[in-house]
Amino acid sequence: MSLIFSRPLFLVGFTAAAAFTLAPSALAEPAPTYEALLEKLDQNPLSIESMAAHEAAEGRALQAHARPNPTISLEAENAYGSGPFNGYDAADTTFSISQPLELWGQRGARIDAAQAQVEVTGIRRDQMRWVLSANLAQAYAEAEAASLRYDLAAQALSLTQADAEAVLALIDKGREAALRGVQAESEVEAARANVDVARANREAAFGRLSALSMLAEPITSIGDDLLNRVPQSITSEPRELPAVKVAKAELDAAERQVNVERLRARPDVTAAFGVRRFEEYRAEALAFGVSVTLPLFDRNTGAISAARAEQRAAEARLTSQEWAAQAERRAAQSSLDASISRTAAADAGEVAAEEAYRLARIGFDAGRISQLELRSSRAALIAAGNNAVDARLARALAEIALARLVGRAPFVETF
Repeated sequence: MSLIFSRPLFLVGFTAAAAFTLAPSALAEPAPTYEALLEKLDQNPLSIESMAAHEAAEGRALQAHARPNPTISLEAENAYGSGPFNGYDAADTTFSISQPLELWGQRGARIDAAQAQVEVTGIRRDQMRWVLSANLAQAYAEAEAASLRYDLAAQALSLTQADAEAVLALIDKGREAALRGVQAESEVEAARANVDVARANREAAFGRLSALSMLAEPITSIGDDLLNRVPQSITSEPRELPAVKVAKAELDAAERQVNVERLRARPDVTAAFGVRRFEEYRAEALAFGVSVTLPLFDRNTGAISAARAEQRAAEARLTSQEWAAQAERRAAQSSLDASISRTAAADAGEVAAEEAYRLARIGFDAGRISQLELRSSRAALIAAGNNAVDARLARALAEIALARLVGRAPFVETF
């Protein structure tokens, strides 16, 4: 049983007294469900950016399959000179076509490197999906918590007002000093200020959720959704962590790029074939040949060194990610387990605080306990309610952190 999540009978009276304070929130349309907002994540600019980056990599991979274009040339020699070469009658005209030849496996290496980049961007696209879903879940859970804290503050105000009225009644009967009434009124004003602060925090949390969800209309209320969900305590996650998958894909891409740069140092070979026309003899003959570049000045050593350095950096990142990811996964799992236990303890503490306040109120009305004891019981009840909200929020954040780490949407099995 909980002050917020299931109200006991003794709270019915002051819940009615708080109706005016809660009316704007209670009458408003609630926010879309978490699952409904998840379905719209593809419209998020960051999601669109990651998908576009993947499509760009796919386009470059497609382009990597293309072979170099041939070159067509038309040349004329021994024409429009002097002496016997006056005019065009002694000219030699050559029409030829030349084709660069990608030898040494250069084309295959280029295709492999481009395909490796497709793998990297594909994993990053999926990783962005989990990050966005985690951000959404966190904003949703924090908005829920802010709404519950506002309800708690309003209920605390009602409790304080009810206790103040009881104190004033005792003062009228001469059973309490007038000073107690001043103290009670001061407590009411402090509780009213807490309501204003909680309202501001709630509106800020609603604004963040509205902006993150790109909703046309701002959120004005939210129902209990994520905070009441109890995530399963899973001792092991079979899947490979996204951060490690990205690091492995980047290392593979770096290794393939080293091969590309190494093969670029090989000579470029071009084959040519054509027909030559001899105007003087009214005859034709074939012309063909092969040209090869000499790697005297540019052996691509700088690019090879850079590619190998990037490979070493990728290897270091992979090693770092493997160690860090395992540690973070164990920490996230431990945090989730602890938060589940904390929530159970907070609920039990709240039940005890509710009963303690109920008995304290009965004792105060009967004149058996002091106002100080009643105030202490009320403060303990309010603190227990806030502690229950904090425990549920911590449990939700632990589930969100674990889901982001292992690569899945929080609180859902498939997404």
